Amino acid sequence: MEVPKLAWLIVAGIGGLMVWPSTSRAQIDYRNLDDDRPTLIEDAYPVERYAFEFLAPWRFGRDRHGGSTHAFIPEIAYGLLPNAQLGLKLPIAGASTPDGRDWGISGLRLFGMYNFNTESRVLPALSLRSDVTVPVGSLAGEGTRVSVKAIATRSWGRNRLHLNAAYTFGRDRGLAAAEAAHKWWSGAAVDRTLYRQSLLIIGEVYALRSLSADPVQLNASVGLRYQVTPYLVFDAGIARRLRTVAGPDYEVTAGFSRAFTIPGLMSLGRAR
Repeated sequence: MEVPKLAWLIVAGIGGLMVWPSTSRAQIDYRNLDDDRPTLIEDAYPVERYAFEFLAPWRFGRDRHGGSTHAFIPEIAYGLLPNAQLGLKLPIAGASTPDGRDWGISGLRLFGMYNFNTESRVLPALSLRSDVTVPVGSLAGEGTRVSVKAIATRSWGRNRLHLNAAYTFGRDRGLAAAEAAHKWWSGAAVDRTLYRQSLLIIGEVYALRSLSADPVQLNASVGLRYQVTPYLVFDAGIARRLRTVAGPDYEVTAGFSRAFTIPGLMSLGRAR
């Protein structure tokens, strides 16, 4: 299937999800940090059991040599079990080339996350996430890659601290144009909730190495998540390179997430 046709199908699907009937439970996902939504670091909490979350983000980045990349990264996650979620991403990217811009699918990513400790007075919330990136599409890079990420979240009042550390196993290969599985990265983020405005503000700093022989990038990001309706959340952010040796000059991102349920799946799960 050609990428333009696929993109139109995805847009049509997003329109359908915007009007999908929802249950009476209000969404509080504006407080939950998804990876890259709008910052790289995520929190330790998966989506609720039986709930779906559909994300439609757009990202633009410009590197130090003047090249640029557009990426549309539709994602869906499902709360399969208590404290556990499964998900799927299908990035579509447009990377600048000497002849113009090359559009294509930038891989297929399957992921799962399990929260094995809810935050207590002693311990933070702790989760483990694993991603499998499959080289599907013309901009998908080379080879299947498996990544593992450790996640911790600690709250105090309206503020939270998040720590993430990720590592990709296997030998170095060419990376995807968007949503690449980097060799390793680690970072910290702090967020603050403004309850009456249904707004979350986030700031982060992280170090990243794309491949074993590449220099280490050091970047900072700021972003926000705003609850537009009980089930619809808007997010936006900007990232900037702090170290001159590597990494994009800047990246900007914006998108929506939509929470919904399918009553038949909820009834089936409760009947077990």
